[in-house]
Amino acid sequence: MDGTQTGLFEHSSPDDEHITLADYAEQAYLDYAVSVVRGRALPDLADGQKPVQRRILYAMQAMGLGPDARPVKSARVVGDVLGKYHPHGDQAAYDAMVRMAQSFTLRYPLIDGQGNFGSRDGDNAAAMRYTEARLTAFSRVLLDELNEGTVDFAPNYDGSQDEPLTLPARLPIMLLNGASGIAVGMATEIPSHNLTEVTQACVALLRNKRLTDQELYELVPGPDFAGGGQIISSPAELASAYDSGRGTVKVRARWTFEELARGQWQLVVTELPPGASSQRVLEEIEEATNPKVRTSKKSLTSQQQQTRTLMLSLLDTVRDESGKDAPVRLVFEPRSSRINRDEFVNTLLAQTSLEGNVSLNLVSVGLDGRPAQRNLRQILEQWLSFRTTTLTRRTRFRLDKVTDRIHVLEGRMVVYLNVDEVIHTIRESDDPKQALMQRFSLSQRQADDILEMRLRQLARLEGIRIEQELDKRWAEQQELADLLDNSRAFKRMMVRELQADAKTYGDERRTLIQTAERAVLDTPVVQEPVTVIMSRKGWLRARQGHGHDAAQFGFKSGDGLYDAVECLTTHDLVAMTDTGRVHTVPVSGLPSARGDGQPVTAMTDIAAGSHVRHMIAGPAQDRYMMGVCQGYGFVATLGNMTSRQRSGKQFMTIDTDATQLQPLLIHEEDTHLVLLSKKGRMLVVALSELRTLSGGGRGTRLIDLATDDTLDQWAVIGERPLLVNGVYRRKHITDSLALADLESYIGKRARKGRVFATRIKTPNITS
Repeated sequence: MDGTQTGLFEHSSPDDEHITLADYAEQAYLDYAVSVVRGRALPDLADGQKPVQRRILYAMQAMGLGPDARPVKSARVVGDVLGKYHPHGDQAAYDAMVRMAQSFTLRYPLIDGQGNFGSRDGDNAAAMRYTEARLTAFSRVLLDELNEGTVDFAPNYDGSQDEPLTLPARLPIMLLNGASGIAVGMATEIPSHNLTEVTQACVALLRNKRLTDQELYELVPGPDFAGGGQIISSPAELASAYDSGRGTVKVRARWTFEELARGQWQLVVTELPPGASSQRVLEEIEEATNPKVRTSKKSLTSQQQQTRTLMLSLLDTVRDESGKDAPVRLVFEPRSSRINRDEFVNTLLAQTSLEGNVSLNLVSVGLDGRPAQRNLRQILEQWLSFRTTTLTRRTRFRLDKVTDRIHVLEGRMVVYLNVDEVIHTIRESDDPKQALMQRFSLSQRQADDILEMRLRQLARLEGIRIEQELDKRWAEQQELADLLDNSRAFKRMMVRELQADAKTYGDERRTLIQTAERAVLDTPVVQEPVTVIMSRKGWLRARQGHGHDAAQFGFKSGDGLYDAVECLTTHDLVAMTDTGRVHTVPVSGLPSARGDGQPVTAMTDIAAGSHVRHMIAGPAQDRYMMGVCQGYGFVATLGNMTSRQRSGKQFMTIDTDATQLQPLLIHEEDTHLVLLSKKGRMLVVALSELRTLSGGGRGTRLIDLATDDTLDQWAVIGERPLLVNGVYRRKHITDSLALADLESYIGKRARKGRVFATRIKTPNITS
């Protein structure tokens, strides 16, 4: 390439025909992202439909597949959709169509499916050549006003057809049926809601724009799932999720106890939460009662063994009796009628998907065409704005129709009053249309209508009918004009129509909202004294009793003692990684000290690339000093660090170039924290100055360090002295310094401190 040419990878000016590869890739990816967001993944706030769903409904209406029509093969519908509006894969279109017909997926199905349209257990629908479909009565809410000028149309992909950009929904379908989708850089998870409740909220917002959030959430207390179930989240948690547009809803199944002969009983689950199925619950129970050795493990873990023993001691038999009469009927028989029922239920909830979480992420494409996350109030207000626009357009459309009809009728009245002259004018004129327009001052529209009239319409009875219809049309014209001019009358019409649809299609809530605690499986642990032995390479074991000689502990070659902590079997051990994440291991689950134990990585799910740096164990109320070499730290209890998740939780903020210091156990008698930097500067700070962070984080600055200095050692003291170990004149000595001896180093937090004056070279401090 010579010097006058512009290379592909070179920067080019705005006027140049060429663009850089980076600019082209960026623009192409943005175009793709927008296409996915708006064209596939996210629903439209106005009608709650994704493009493929909207095209399926529109095509079915054009085919005349209304609620009263005879259903046709699904393959015919899919072919029409692909050929006219949606040039994509037939299976994708059929899958969208199947979803709109599943009563266990949509709260208010839009398609009436005939044949096998799948099941809640994950069974796929039959092939499209076998199933048949037509629209449900509820689909009229979306389609009835389509031909009344309510929405805009645009050419389809090849310009041969017009399709609606949105459907004139009379109700906020997005909230009623929910939506789910993953786009580029964003996702949506909108649960379904009850039609009656959402309609009441819309009416309340129309009548009172200052409606408080609390009043709104009383009208819409929570989602209403197609499969029923129970929401156990508190009202405050639901309100917080609705207020931010993002959150988690805790759900569980619903059940009854059936009494049997001779005092026996059984638990029958009749409703499942979203995402759960009878088949999945049965598989989870099989895994709990007959566990398999996990990958890279030689035997069952202690947790698997405990769960298996517990489940087999409680559960005797489980059966799936679901069928046509009962969509969900899972029967659980206890091993004995003497088993506590609450304990039985709690175990099943904790071990299976009978209890879980449902995400709430209210992301949609708004009226401005932009995808965004909105809270419940914003969604309802935007939809009411959309409904106001469609009603205004519908009213104007109807007013134009009525006005045109009045105009035609007035022309016909001229004929009725001057029938002989009209006939004479038509017979004698070479251009009867122009002659009529000039003689009777008619418009072209009126003249065309008169010339197309039949002779029998000139009868006396027809004249009476014209007068009656004119009176009716004038009244209708006045009413429509008043609606456009009077905002209060227009709002009353909106309210009436919302209430009419709620009366027609509304039903009772299916999902019970009743706050309850999440089921937690607490395996009873006998409280016994043990000594937790931790090796430098992260191997753990527990030895019964206290008072053992640490020198007698054996380790694998290349390993050694990290710490030995005397605690109880009811306590927890916390392992800290170099990324600031903490992982919890129950002391009761540690292997016996007869062998080398197990590595902590086998007991928790530590992310690849992370390494365990420190471990502590003890009761939840123990207080620890946490910090990093950059001079930041805080106080936290061991209970603050525990987590029930095997993957642990993020607790400390540790920069990539920082190192966590070994946590310090704070005793009741401790009053001060001694800080010693790598360059020998010491600062003694009162513990009362330090912050306690229950949620963890970075903490506050403990000592002001130079740019080339780091916090190297620390210790807590009070009644106990500070021990300074090191070498003096070739002898290893230990100096004991009381708090009074360190008075010159005591200062406020975040000060620089003073150079530590000691006879020991390279001192090491402990307490």
